[in-house]
Amino acid sequence: MRKETLEGLKDQLNPTSKISIISHKNPDGDALGSSLALHLFLKQLEIPSQVIMPNNYPDFLKWLPNNQDILCYDSKEAECKAALEASDFIFTLDFNHLNRVGSLGDFLKDLEATFVMIDHHQEPSDYANYMLVDTQIASTCELVYEFITSQYPSTSLSADVGSCLYTGIMTDTGSFRFPSTTSKTHRIIANLIDAGANNSQIHQHIYDSNNISRLHLLGVALNNLKVIEEFNTAYIYLSQEDLNSNDFRKGDTEGFVNYGLSIKGIKFAVIFIEHKAENIIKISLRSIGDFNVNAFARKHFSGGGHNNAAGGKSDLDLKSTLAEFETTLKHYKDDLS
Repeated sequence: MRKETLEGLKDQLNPTSKISIISHKNPDGDALGSSLALHLFLKQLEIPSQVIMPNNYPDFLKWLPNNQDILCYDSKEAECKAALEASDFIFTLDFNHLNRVGSLGDFLKDLEATFVMIDHHQEPSDYANYMLVDTQIASTCELVYEFITSQYPSTSLSADVGSCLYTGIMTDTGSFRFPSTTSKTHRIIANLIDAGANNSQIHQHIYDSNNISRLHLLGVALNNLKVIEEFNTAYIYLSQEDLNSNDFRKGDTEGFVNYGLSIKGIKFAVIFIEHKAENIIKISLRSIGDFNVNAFARKHFSGGGHNNAAGGKSDLDLKSTLAEFETTLKHYKDDLS
């Protein structure tokens, strides 16, 4: 599904515009990359903007150019609200429902600013005045690239903009191995490298900057991995105790779910992570082929996302959540065989 309603937007953006850029709670590489890329590109045009995140982001993303410009709502609520209230335009990137920004969503609903949605997730809501949505695209960074190059074709991308966009595309495509990666994706990547993005250095920042406690936690996760051969499914679980005993920090479990899919014959992989402070089990789901984890997450775990990558949550305890998941799998035997 694609929806583009950008006509007339460019003419309204100028150096006197007040712009805020927001992405979703627990921002990932695509959220940070797309937001900072747009922020830096607007800066090239001498159009000021403020990037706002609902909460903090992982250490492995804190090398991104100008990430120090970001305001986090959970620690600087007053500053964020002041910036948003003063905004003429609010760009919402990498999400399509206001509940994806947590408690900040209720505040956004009452603002009179013009909203611009740029996103690639399924089933967008209708809060935005302008939209660039394509659910077939692998990342929001690709759509921000499209927005920039279509609306401002005569303005070159800086190396910093290229680095931010490269980061989001690389992380949301699983280093270009997910089925959503297309020849167009690679052509965009080539253009970003030509603009100055250092692909090997970016990969090192994201994937080769582990601390020892994260590797210990990965060891625990792999030890907790269970394979259900009958359903070509593998899942990992991590308890709060597992996290605490391995000095867990935000972002430490990024990518763990994909280890299940690395097993020959596995079509469906899930990770369940206990977060007692929020009293929920956070769930990430991945698949290969035509098993739709977006539909599965929406139906069973109050979540959603993409056909092959989705997220969800459970309000049950960890043991009960795992039991419910295994019971639910029995209804999908034909889909997973």
